[in-house]
Amino acid sequence: MFNVSVNDKEITVDKSLSIRDFSKKYFNDNHIIAAKVNGNLKDLSDNISEDCKLSFITADQIEGLEILRHSCAHLLGHALKQIHPEVKMVIGPVINNGFYYDVSTEKPISESELPKIEKLMKKLSKKNYNIVREVVSREKAIQVFKDRSEDYKLKLIDDIPDNEIIAIYHHEEYIDMCRGPHLINTNLLKYFKLMKVSGSYWRGDSKNESLQRIYGTAWDTQKSLDDHLEKLEEADKRDHRKLGHRLDLFHFQEESPGMVFWHNNGWFIFNTVKTFITDYLIDNNYQIIDTPQILDKSLWKKSGHLDKFSDLIYEVSSEDKSYAIKPMSCPGHIQVFNQGLKSYKDLPIKYAEFGKVHRDEPSGTLHGLLRIRGFTQDDAHIFCTTDQIESEIGSLIDNIYSIYGVFGFGKVKVELSTRPEKRVGDDEIWDSSEDALKKALNKNNVDWSINEGDGAFYGPKIDFSLTDSLDREWQLGTIQLDFSMPDRLGASYVDKDGIKKIPVMIHRAILGSIERFVGILIEEYAGNMPLWLAPTQIVLMNITSGQDAYLDSIAQKLSEKGFRVTCDNRNEKISLKIRENTLAKIPYLLIVGNKEMESNTISVRTRFGKDMGQMTVDKFVKMLETLVRDKSLTI
Repeated sequence: MFNVSVNDKEITVDKSLSIRDFSKKYFNDNHIIAAKVNGNLKDLSDNISEDCKLSFITADQIEGLEILRHSCAHLLGHALKQIHPEVKMVIGPVINNGFYYDVSTEKPISESELPKIEKLMKKLSKKNYNIVREVVSREKAIQVFKDRSEDYKLKLIDDIPDNEIIAIYHHEEYIDMCRGPHLINTNLLKYFKLMKVSGSYWRGDSKNESLQRIYGTAWDTQKSLDDHLEKLEEADKRDHRKLGHRLDLFHFQEESPGMVFWHNNGWFIFNTVKTFITDYLIDNNYQIIDTPQILDKSLWKKSGHLDKFSDLIYEVSSEDKSYAIKPMSCPGHIQVFNQGLKSYKDLPIKYAEFGKVHRDEPSGTLHGLLRIRGFTQDDAHIFCTTDQIESEIGSLIDNIYSIYGVFGFGKVKVELSTRPEKRVGDDEIWDSSEDALKKALNKNNVDWSINEGDGAFYGPKIDFSLTDSLDREWQLGTIQLDFSMPDRLGASYVDKDGIKKIPVMIHRAILGSIERFVGILIEEYAGNMPLWLAPTQIVLMNITSGQDAYLDSIAQKLSEKGFRVTCDNRNEKISLKIRENTLAKIPYLLIVGNKEMESNTISVRTRFGKDMGQMTVDKFVKMLETLVRDKSLTI
């Protein structure tokens, strides 16, 4: 006899039984796909035989979807091995909204094969194969995958600590290795789709063997799958790379991979965002500085960056000296701080820089403006005392939420990333750093979660991720607490007792990369930039050449008011002009004909096709001035 607690309900059980049998007997819920026993994830096939706390997991929960997708990755593996027996399976993890499987194959798998693979997956799922978990010895695991010539699985077994259990899952002839849990039967996998094929590398290192990665998505209902695919279709329409070309914003080319060629329109958006942030910096007492692009390698060695990021750092040499092109701005800011004696009365000192940084990102990870090798950080560092940490971080949190709100991002996820395995500084410093960030978050009533082990090598950090209109998350802002680098680079101030002390250094970025943020904005607005961000705000169009002089006079008046205006006085039909300028996503289209010229008015249309009728130029100007002043997101 033993007791099982489910949602504060105590159930007495007289014999050991599987979680599946328990759920059927006492709850009869067919939607249950897994469970937690005393907080640990378990398969439904696992037994319960002693007092425990049990909670059920369904496919519509986040954890449930992850289990479903992980099981679907194995189903993909099953289909692949039937079609391509020579393929060697590597890893098949869950990712946001889906899963992938990395495989090694001499014969590349093309995207044209995906429908065939997907069809077989559906056929296999309908065969009602039980998904069976088996805990095996290391020796048996090695033998199983040696017999199947799964070389990468053998390498993965080598990585498993001796004290950790090894579990294999199989449905019919297919065998895979996984911690689990998984679904109990393949027939529960119904709503999935294979998406694309790309390249990858073993262990994510470009120096290792090339692999193929097959992406898929899986959901609990057909509606959820359809909604997701619809969002992906919409995301494709909003792809900033396509819109960047169509709207003449920027381009990339092979001669400079991962580097942006900004065109006039795109550069305007970039600099308008930059100016907006600059105004914030001035209002919040930052000193705006600029530091060199190239610094002696010895400085990067002292800071710790060379050891931690050597693969990403570009190096150059001159006159028998080795230099590094800066991947970040923090060591340079400490050099500015070190100029002249600093008193506790001077603190906090805030340095900000739009630092152009370069990182040798693997070519396979590059993605338009969202992942590039040369980008501009809205980087800043606050040098302060330990007593000032809480208030400074509190202000930063408020600022971050406020700035995101201006651009229409109201949903923000906050994570506290704690000490990584590879780090500098002793545990006492890390304890105090993490505690300080927790206190600041709690004091500011922030809803946050822990991201274990993902802190910077020099200190813990708070990461801010915003959610866009397509429910995609973008990690942007970060606040990082650093007790180590100022010490390593000789930063100090004199306290009230005349003793030299090491300042605390707060690293912070709000947008992260301005280039990346512009890319996000293009996709969020589908290229329809808010009035204050639009490179061209107004286009004036005449119906016939008889209105040319009137057109020019209005254009001049609007330009004098500070608006960005173009004139389209081509000898073309007005319908063509409207269509082309609408496609160019110019916010306001002003039409003048004889009727408007006689009444000294303009006819106003928006890029969305809304006809606002006739109005005077003065009325139109007042309307636009309000929209620009308020940084309105709508027109």
